[in-house]
Amino acid sequence: MKKIHFIGIGGIGLSALAKFLFNDGHKISGSDIKQTEITNDLATNFNAKITIPHHEDAVEGVDRVIYSAAVRPNNPEYQRAKELGIELLSRKEALKSILGEKEVYAVGGAHGKSTTSAMLASIIPESNALIGAISKEFGSNVRNYPNNKVVFEADESDESFLNSNPYLAIVTNVEPEHMEYYGYDEERFYNAYRNFLSLAQIRVINAEDEFLSSLEMESIKLYPSKDIKNIEFVLVDGEPHTKFELLDLGAFEVFGFGNHIALDASLAILGALELGEEVEDIRANLLHYKGIKKRFDIVQNREECVVIDDYGHHPTEIKVTMESLQTYKGLRQFSKLNVIWQPHKYSRTMDNLQGFVECFEGVDELVILPIWAAGELKVDIDLKGAFSRYKLLMADSVTKEDGIVKVFKDGHIIREYSDGLVTAFGAGDITYQIRGEA
Repeated sequence: MKKIHFIGIGGIGLSALAKFLFNDGHKISGSDIKQTEITNDLATNFNAKITIPHHEDAVEGVDRVIYSAAVRPNNPEYQRAKELGIELLSRKEALKSILGEKEVYAVGGAHGKSTTSAMLASIIPESNALIGAISKEFGSNVRNYPNNKVVFEADESDESFLNSNPYLAIVTNVEPEHMEYYGYDEERFYNAYRNFLSLAQIRVINAEDEFLSSLEMESIKLYPSKDIKNIEFVLVDGEPHTKFELLDLGAFEVFGFGNHIALDASLAILGALELGEEVEDIRANLLHYKGIKKRFDIVQNREECVVIDDYGHHPTEIKVTMESLQTYKGLRQFSKLNVIWQPHKYSRTMDNLQGFVECFEGVDELVILPIWAAGELKVDIDLKGAFSRYKLLMADSVTKEDGIVKVFKDGHIIREYSDGLVTAFGAGDITYQIRGEA
């Protein structure tokens, strides 16, 4: 047993590693800049000593320190650990020792990797899971079983997926992002994916993705446009489900709406088949998947007003979710779809501005909140001008009270939504605002 301290433990990725190591028998502690639902959970259910904010004393007496990508060398705990000669590992470096002895089923890709990982964890019910989102099936980003099988959401943002020791690698799609890490070098970015896939003994890919289709390595190839048939969207107790047929394997049903949901499920199914799971078990176990928190996450399901929280923070993600929302709106017979968007990072907003302008097509009213900086320096971006084609509200914040979504500007309520479909997009604190928890 080691005493392991995590700097930035409130993040979804680092908290998952902390829980995983606790379940492996280690004593954990951690720090972050503010108290959150995640830090409360760690303190209550994983016996973690949590320090808010960071303080150099937090590392006294620990054997190892693992820090998130956001932590800088001037962090007081980082500096104190270095002074004391404590082993210091980035999350990326720590993966080698954590996953090195495991049979890892790694899921990577630009979009859909959390969903596909959670589906795979449902399909292989007695597997450990380390996911970058909360699976609603088991109410956590981590699941523990006394075996060495691990479903792992593999992150390309800092090439850490190259340290994940994949036995099975599933890749949903590849699209250049996090290019600041890759020095805006596309060849380096694509090579990272190439190297990730080459590490695995079994590979399952979306063969209609432009980059993945160009790879000359042995893999199980899914051709969505011809392998997935008869996609149908249905409501089950007001919640979205997708039915589809895959190859000659028959019909499947899964929580969520959209062609992308059928694609993600199909990749997970093909991966599980390669691992030796029986198709009838897969069909049954896929029904246990209940979606993931913050992805088409229905936080209010009333007859007159449904409120959805979605983590989408890139135009491609938002566009496919908007298509699903239009389908859902039609099935629920709502007359309006109102969207609240909290842009995430100045760099991402600028790099993808035209894509963002186009991805909200079909919305009745668009509310734009201030950009969530995520540590970046402020840049002036004329969002009001860029989005002038929409019925637009520039606001400061939102909340939800008594089933009504309230929009604020300069301390005053400027709009209330009490009927129809209301959806919030973003990776910042919008998830707490739309739930009325901010």
